[in-house]
Amino acid sequence: MGHVKDNLTTLLKSIPAGVDLVAVSKFHPVEALQEAYDAGQRVFGESRATELAAKARQMPGDVKWHFIGHLQTNKVRTVLPHVDLIHSVDSEKLLRLIDSEASRLGRRVRVLMQLHVAKEETKYGLTPHEMTSLLTPEFVSSLQSVEIAGIMGMASNTDDEERIREDFRAIRTVFDRLADTTFAGAEGFSIVSMGMSHDWTIAVGEGANMIRVGTTIFGEREY
Repeated sequence: MGHVKDNLTTLLKSIPAGVDLVAVSKFHPVEALQEAYDAGQRVFGESRATELAAKARQMPGDVKWHFIGHLQTNKVRTVLPHVDLIHSVDSEKLLRLIDSEASRLGRRVRVLMQLHVAKEETKYGLTPHEMTSLLTPEFVSSLQSVEIAGIMGMASNTDDEERIREDFRAIRTVFDRLADTTFAGAEGFSIVSMGMSHDWTIAVGEGANMIRVGTTIFGEREY
C-alpha cells in the first residue's frame, strides 16, 4: 500500500483529455480503493457481483461503480442497485433482464454492449454482425429502463501490436456505424470502452474514450 496514489497520479498525467479512467479494483482490498478515492478517483471497475455490492456498502456514496466482468443472469439483481454502468452486456437475454430488473427498481441503467473481435474463442461478446443486427431502432426503443451508452471490447491477447491495433479499430468502426444509424442523434450513445493496463495507449490512438486500468494503479493483485 502507499503506492496507489503515486501510481494513479502518474497515470492520469499521461491520459489525454476526453478519456475517462475506470480504476479496475477487482480483487483489491477496500483500503486500496480508499487510497485511490483520496487521490481523486471516483470510477471503479469490479467484475464480481457480490464483491461490488460489498465494496459499495463500504465506500463513499459518490463512487461510480462499473461492472466490467461477465455478468451472469442470476447476479443482475445483486449489482443493479449499485452500478452506474455495466460494460459487458453480451446477449439480448441479458439486456432484456437488466431492463426488466431496472424497471422493477424504478431506475435507469446505462450499459455498454460487448463486442467480440479478438481471436480467442473464450472471450465473451457479440460479433459485429450480431451486434448491428440486434441493435435496430425498433429493438432499442423497446427498452424501457436501459440506456445503451456505447460499446466495449478487448483486443486479442497477443504481442502483435498491429493485430491489437486492428482489433481496436474494428471496435471503433462498429461504434461509428451504430452512432450513424440506430443511435443517430442519441447523445447518450457516446462511450468506446477499450484498452487495459498493457494496451490502453494503442486503444486511445484508435479512438477509445474510456479505458480500464488496474495493475498500473493497484499493482498485481494479492492472492
